[in-house]
Amino acid sequence: MLTIEDLYVKVGGKEILKGINLHIDEGENYILFGPNGSGKTTLLMTLMGFDGYDVVQGRIIFKGEDITHIPPFERARLGIGMSFQRPPTIQGLKTRDMVRLCAGDKEVDVDQLAQEVNFTGLLERDINAGFSGGEIKRSELLQLMAQRPSLVLFDEPESGVDLENMSLIGRITRSILDGPLEPRNGVSMKELKSIHQISGLIITHTGYILDYINADRGTVLYEGVLCCIARPRDILEHISKYGYKECVRCLS
Repeated sequence: MLTIEDLYVKVGGKEILKGINLHIDEGENYILFGPNGSGKTTLLMTLMGFDGYDVVQGRIIFKGEDITHIPPFERARLGIGMSFQRPPTIQGLKTRDMVRLCAGDKEVDVDQLAQEVNFTGLLERDINAGFSGGEIKRSELLQLMAQRPSLVLFDEPESGVDLENMSLIGRITRSILDGPLEPRNGVSMKELKSIHQISGLIITHTGYILDYINADRGTVLYEGVLCCIARPRDILEHISKYGYKECVRCLS
């Protein structure tokens, strides 16, 4: 699904990512840990192709295609979606219209999708205008549900979400990563699961999201360098006990 080769990235002239190599298989959920300022969000923003994240070396390969220098809208059309930690407020654009835009040429029932994320009463509001942290996350998930990407980038899905909303956020996140399993004539559930090979790259600080999704592998990004690959819960346990520096030394 995704291969990152020897990726170096500068932001504002400062080198943030230093020789990133990462491979995510189809259907794999990859967890990204790291302290604040280590480059985690920079990695996701670079993968999505935003301005200001300058690739000075390396390649990003998505489904066999080099996407290193193509714009964000083309990456979205190819099947990459992202849930932001702090998405912008967009005045003058209704959330309902944004969800339709995310769907592209796919037919979606916006009201039904909104009902699934408890968002029906907010569809006519401008995007993120006056939304709480939980409402912003639900809006982001609603847009991803309409887009149906093959690779989903989650920047701290638990951020700003209270415990009451966490269960809903976790359940919808899992459903997005598991893929839409609509019944089809002559196609079994097993075959459907093989068709919808959706991958995820998920940043987490708290690890709460691990209670809701199937996390296959994890890695630590420390000072712009990927330091280890291990089981996500093993990494989280080391971080909780010893902190990032000792975790990196031990797991490396």
